[in-house]
Amino acid sequence: MMMMGDTFGSIGSGMASLFFIWATIQQIFPNHMKIAIKEFLLSSFQQLCFAQSVSDHFTNFFSPYVEINFPESDGYRLNHAFSAIETYLGSKATDKSKHLKGSQVKENKDLVLKRDEAKVRDEYKGANVWWEIVTSSDGERSFKLTFHNRARSLITDSYVQYVVEEGKLIEAKKKQTKLFTNNPSSQWVYGQNMWRHIEFEHPASFETLAMDPEKKEEITSDLVAFSNGKEYYKKIGKAWKRGYLLYGPPGTGKSTMISAMANFLNYNIYDLELTAIKDNSELRKLLTATSSKSIVVIEDIDCSVDLTGNRIKKDRNTRGQKNGEQDKDETSVTLSGLLNFIDGIWSACGQERIVVFTTNHLEKLDPALIRRGRMDMHIELSYCTHEAFKILAKNYLDLGDHPLFGKIESLLKEIEISPADVAENLMARNHLIDVDGSLNNLIKALEDKRNRQRSQNDGDKKKNNKFSFF
Repeated sequence: MMMMGDTFGSIGSGMASLFFIWATIQQIFPNHMKIAIKEFLLSSFQQLCFAQSVSDHFTNFFSPYVEINFPESDGYRLNHAFSAIETYLGSKATDKSKHLKGSQVKENKDLVLKRDEAKVRDEYKGANVWWEIVTSSDGERSFKLTFHNRARSLITDSYVQYVVEEGKLIEAKKKQTKLFTNNPSSQWVYGQNMWRHIEFEHPASFETLAMDPEKKEEITSDLVAFSNGKEYYKKIGKAWKRGYLLYGPPGTGKSTMISAMANFLNYNIYDLELTAIKDNSELRKLLTATSSKSIVVIEDIDCSVDLTGNRIKKDRNTRGQKNGEQDKDETSVTLSGLLNFIDGIWSACGQERIVVFTTNHLEKLDPALIRRGRMDMHIELSYCTHEAFKILAKNYLDLGDHPLFGKIESLLKEIEISPADVAENLMARNHLIDVDGSLNNLIKALEDKRNRQRSQNDGDKKKNNKFSFF
């Protein structure tokens, strides 16, 4: 068998020789000789291809082994079986392996040892199988599973499912939330490398979030209902997704809210940068490559691309694009393209997905983008209230009450200040917690802001009085 395989394996080099000979003939022989020789070489080439085909069929017919390939991606969608197999094989015992790979991503983490072998042998109910990671010429990875034909039913009906389920269980036990961001399409390779990620370690939680307790309770209850709503969404005939619009002035905690949501649900975050996407087609490919149990985030959506309500300008730009006037560096992601993914046909491509938009200027967004049913829950993150301040005082100063709280409460009712500004004044200086000093710093900052606001209001009144004489 091996001798026959070696014999037919030389066919490829024979074909290469034919092409070399033809190139040489082109330079030496006259035209009438070239035609005759060309016909002869073509006939020989056809015979070689036929022999190669016969060899392949012959080898496959007599080979007792079966192969199954599991590619990393299926079109532009992730093949979850691939990642589950990778996790399963990585968890196999390392005490018998002769080739190991050690990694320590962070200094405070233990050294992790994994198998570093091209082939891994596994055994299941007496049947031997071999796994091999294969990389094609175009860079696409796949796992190749090889086993004897007599174990076909056992492997296809039971073993493969066992490996996938075990891999998912292992991944669930050690799951680390990840933060993804999209790569430019020039870096994509056959549907892969669209996203890059790092481990997400933001410590935000709803307990430490500076927000009124009643509003936090409303949000967490909604998140729990969504995560447990698979059967409910199926019953009502809607895609299992939910939209949240976070709006408010800068520094009011919109990004922190997203981090708290991800930690609360243990969902991955996909931070979508619209300006790096060329068109709606790329947008669909990116979004369909996201996993379930994820939060797709577009921060400052009013600044990302032109998704405002200026329809006339959009129409004019569309006509310009048709006439070849579009700037090659300018994104052509449209409002309709984004809406189609949020609640159109493409919204069903993926389960248990949350979409979050943030903006500092709600009035700039097209009403079609944020209507109920697309952005199901509108959450206003506003200036710091007394309840939010008490949470910050607990976080930064480990303080539940203080005689100065009353004065701070009255000042917060008079002026508008973001939770981020309040937190900055409460932070310990030189790593030393001085409760009275921190609270007095905050009071001084609030009083200074109040005085500036009063001076500005007085100036406005004088201007109005001045113009009222005319």
